Amino acid sequence: MKRVPPSLRDTVALLRAEVCALHSELVRYGLVVWTAGNVSGRIPGKDLMVIKPSGVSYDDLTPESMVVCSLDGSVIEGDYAPSSDTASHGFIYRSMDDVLGVVHTHSTYASAWAARGEAIPCVLTAMGDEFGGPIPVGPFALIGGEEIGEGVVETLRDHRSRAVLMQNHGVFAVGDDPREAVKAAVMCEDVARTVHISRQLGEPLPIPSEAIDKLYERYQNVYGQR
Repeated sequence: MKRVPPSLRDTVALLRAEVCALHSELVRYGLVVWTAGNVSGRIPGKDLMVIKPSGVSYDDLTPESMVVCSLDGSVIEGDYAPSSDTASHGFIYRSMDDVLGVVHTHSTYASAWAARGEAIPCVLTAMGDEFGGPIPVGPFALIGGEEIGEGVVETLRDHRSRAVLMQNHGVFAVGDDPREAVKAAVMCEDVARTVHISRQLGEPLPIPSEAIDKLYERYQNVYGQR
């Protein structure tokens, strides 16, 4: 088995700690149950990623239990088998150079939209801010190979959204680091719930596309501390 190069050991150790800690955010925001879901992070500019081990309880995760893989899914370092979604995470990283974090969840409301194969319409300013439009639906694909990753990449190719609802499955979210990907997954579930509740009251009002553009531009380039 290949090993992590000595020059990258400190970088990999830091990423293992970050990816491990971010899994607690999935639990904190109610995005996962039991051992479902996963977070991964890529080493910038390298053919390496760190991902959750398969089927290990969230309470038992440690930085050392995170698995280091190449982007083709081969295990480089770790005592556990990697997530069953590893091949798809690797495909996303190989196909989207700006992505350094990927998250997968089965969060309740977003997965309910995915089960119906319906995009979440952009009817909230928070959606315009974070996603720049509706949250799209990707195709149905079986778990275990690269097919889910292929669907994520193809669906997000023409969208500003950082999240996609994979049909009959759940959420995949991407970011320029693992924390941003987790944020996208959290926000996806939040708006999925709110828009669902709104529909119980009547038909939500759409936001004009030009207003969505302005919301997205402000949030991405002005909002917060720069």
